[in-house]
Amino acid sequence: MIRKFRKEEHGQALVEMALVLPLFFLLLFGVIEMGRIGHAYIMISNAAREGGRLATIGKSDPVIEDSIKNAATTLNPDNLTITISPIQALRQSGEGVTVYVEYPVQLIVPLINNIIPNPFVVSTSINMRLE
Repeated sequence: MIRKFRKEEHGQALVEMALVLPLFFLLLFGVIEMGRIGHAYIMISNAAREGGRLATIGKSDPVIEDSIKNAATTLNPDNLTITISPIQALRQSGEGVTVYVEYPVQLIVPLINNIIPNPFVVSTSINMRLE
């Protein structure tokens, strides 16, 4: 009688693995996607700081935009949205200048698209006082 029950347990590990493996891969790929989003956020945050630093010393908008694109080396510069306010003609010493940078991160894992929007837009802004 005991041998009869043992023979029926041969596929138990296979069934358990079939149930747990999809969840494991979903978590694994979710962590990878969140890492890509975090990387993009850090890159545009540093790029916005670089642009803000140049804006405070009176550089022109095209120079600021080029420095932001050069600072975000691993991102596609064509997808960066850069907004600098106020415009260069209205900037005065002692007032603030805001550099806003936005970047859409294209998700590569299909199931994650159902949880968070694709593309996931990361954005940051920096406000610095003009010298």
